[in-house]
Amino acid sequence: MARKLDGKVALITGASAGIGAAMARELVRRDADVALTARRLERLEALALELRAAGRRAVAIRCDVTADGELEAAVATALAELGRIDYVVANAGFGVAGWFHRRDLDDYRRQLETNVFGVLRTAFACREALEASRGCLAIMGSVMSYVALPGTSPYSMSKHAVRALAFALRHEWRGRGVAVTLLAPGFVDSEIRQVDNQGRFNPEATETVPGWLRMPTDTAARKLVSAVVRRKREAVITGHGRIAVLMARHTPRLLDGLIRVLAIRGRREAR
Repeated sequence: MARKLDGKVALITGASAGIGAAMARELVRRDADVALTARRLERLEALALELRAAGRRAVAIRCDVTADGELEAAVATALAELGRIDYVVANAGFGVAGWFHRRDLDDYRRQLETNVFGVLRTAFACREALEASRGCLAIMGSVMSYVALPGTSPYSMSKHAVRALAFALRHEWRGRGVAVTLLAPGFVDSEIRQVDNQGRFNPEATETVPGWLRMPTDTAARKLVSAVVRRKREAVITGHGRIAVLMARHTPRLLDGLIRVLAIRGRREAR
């Protein structure tokens, strides 16, 4: 049975679509209130209206995680409207893809500004609120924080970085009563593969991951929210994700051989 969260409040970055929106719905299903942040305010407002219709408080706050000061303002608004913050999900992010010889420094800067510094801004902005509630910071990592595939170096770098941050903060914040959970999904139904290397959403983009390999968004949200509520140290979800992480930890040579095959194929396609 899902643990009920009546009276608890969650703030989610990148809540306008995909995993962020699904986690908001799951938190409300468990009777939590939510502060929704993202750049696309019209989507946030529509989601907030839906969640309020379900009987919970929901606040839509436009916030760009790459802009200094906006997360502090979002946290202040959430506290003013909802009174407290028990869970923060640092979910905002996107993926820069492509082989290294076709990328430049700006691609890497853009990737790290959102996926790494966006998480850092979130952590700095919410730390006092989470100390007050003895809450939990959930950092959205990825299976690629354990396994880096050819053509994913900007994204994989960013997720390796936030994985390191989560592991360090877990020990630093434990004495302050704050838990830190690393969330590491594999392929999930979301819009991330419809966002280009500039961070722009393209609804016409073709889905590159086959359906049989993608976990439904609602299923992923249930697993991720459960991990946050239980204050788990990490949650690797999707079957293929768990296999990849196990191989990275216990059979790295075998995994390296499989990735080498992908690299050969990718080099042929990139020519």
